[in-house]
Amino acid sequence: MLIFAHRGASKAAPENTVKAFKLAFEQRADGIEFDTYQHESGIIVFHDRTLTRRARESGYLLDLPWQSLTEMDIGDGERIPTLTETLNCVPKDKWCNIEIKHLRDVDSWVKDVKAAVQQSGINADKLLISSFNHHWLQAIALKWPEVKIGALSASYELDCTASARALNAYSVNIALDAVDKQFVQTAQQDGFDVFVYTVDEPRDMLMLKEWGVTGIFTNVPDVALSVLSH
Repeated sequence: MLIFAHRGASKAAPENTVKAFKLAFEQRADGIEFDTYQHESGIIVFHDRTLTRRARESGYLLDLPWQSLTEMDIGDGERIPTLTETLNCVPKDKWCNIEIKHLRDVDSWVKDVKAAVQQSGINADKLLISSFNHHWLQAIALKWPEVKIGALSASYELDCTASARALNAYSVNIALDAVDKQFVQTAQQDGFDVFVYTVDEPRDMLMLKEWGVTGIFTNVPDVALSVLSH
């Protein structure tokens, strides 16, 4: 079962920072997951729409100029990273899940992500793009058909793979609170990998391993590795 560090090793380091991403791989995570906003000047890695929780500043992330954002301290002296800075942390044999929180323009987004992938030298076959906005994912898939799409959901729909089928997705990325063994079996029978978020408790890790899920997103990749290696 693959272990993705959710926003990096975010229990031990500030979430969505270079420090958290590097620590995740030091802790032998199989990959990282992180959140992105498409700013008018590029793609930036951050989770919230507002700056209050992470930067202790008022205002909205996308209202600030690029230079101001990249100079902000979001804990332990860490700055808000760009997409390229983040991908530069990823070893060539590791996975990367880009979650899209905001997208302004699909054409420029695809161009910028492809450029960052090429510049960083990551393995494009281990790149997964996810979002709760499936319209964005559909538009990206049309422009970039070879990229892997993760149909992100917090719901156990009546037809639980309908969105994944419509998107020709690689995986279904489902919330821990929504998933059950039947969901996993149905999704896999329909040809999709199953990733579950956010899994920090050993009991849940072992349950999902027994169910045969492809991977988990966790804030504690070191704990996950210890639990799952036994």
